[in-house]
Amino acid sequence: MERYSLPDVTLLDQNGRKVRLRSLVESDKPVVLDFIFGTCTTICPVLSSCYINLQQKLGADSQKVHLVSISIDPENDTPKVMKEYLKRYGARPGWDFLTGSRRDIDAVMRGFNAYIPNKMSHYALTLIHPPKADKWIRVYGIMSTSEFLAEIQKAGIK
Repeated sequence: MERYSLPDVTLLDQNGRKVRLRSLVESDKPVVLDFIFGTCTTICPVLSSCYINLQQKLGADSQKVHLVSISIDPENDTPKVMKEYLKRYGARPGWDFLTGSRRDIDAVMRGFNAYIPNKMSHYALTLIHPPKADKWIRVYGIMSTSEFLAEIQKAGIK
């Protein structure tokens, strides 16, 4: 588990609502976070499929975990683009896609020790925050649904 110093930034979700990142992650339910972008054709669709498979596997309990994707392409990922992206994947409530200014997105990536200067250089990274914890579980690569569920269970969802 790792500790991160997150910037106190306000981002926009897929509905155009302002969301304070720190408030979002200081939740009383596990938060699962990744970095994606809406026009990606490589890693992002796989990560997003993992989120959908997790939501389906959790079924009625899918509201007990908050899935968060943060855009690494804020110049193009508007709330409209993000909303269409989530719809394309069949996202259920409980999965939010966030964007912001380039400066704020870079600060968030740096805060999670995940900064990349070019979106085409991104890699599969999932961060899991147990409720009311001060540390995060950092998972590199693609997980199977059962591995993903096991990591979520470690973070406090039963």
